Amino acid sequence: MLRLGAWGERLAAKTLRRKGYRIIERNFTCPAGEMDIIAADGDVLIFVEVKSRSSDAHADPEANITAHKRRQLTRVARYYLSEKNATDLPCRFDVMAIVAPAGGKPTCEHFVDAFQPEW
Repeated sequence: MLRLGAWGERLAAKTLRRKGYRIIERNFTCPAGEMDIIAADGDVLIFVEVKSRSSDAHADPEANITAHKRRQLTRVARYYLSEKNATDLPCRFDVMAIVAPAGGKPTCEHFVDAFQPEW
């Protein structure tokens, strides 16, 4: 599962770069938790959660962004913004859903502004 997660994060970063985003951090870790990708889309800071699955037989990957997970991601973003003295930057939270079925072509779906932070 760890290998699938790392592979999914690489695919997500590659997809974001192709869309013109600039990757600022990958696997940012702090006392509040971890953020898979921090990117920039123009002057907007993007906090990206990547969810990977090996099959689409279960719930969609993006369905696993629970209220608890949203609060944790918000805390990580708040910590990052504070540490970088960037609390005035516009930001949003995106989700990248990766499905890699065995023997099939992987899909990467980008949910822009997937949820509102719980500041």
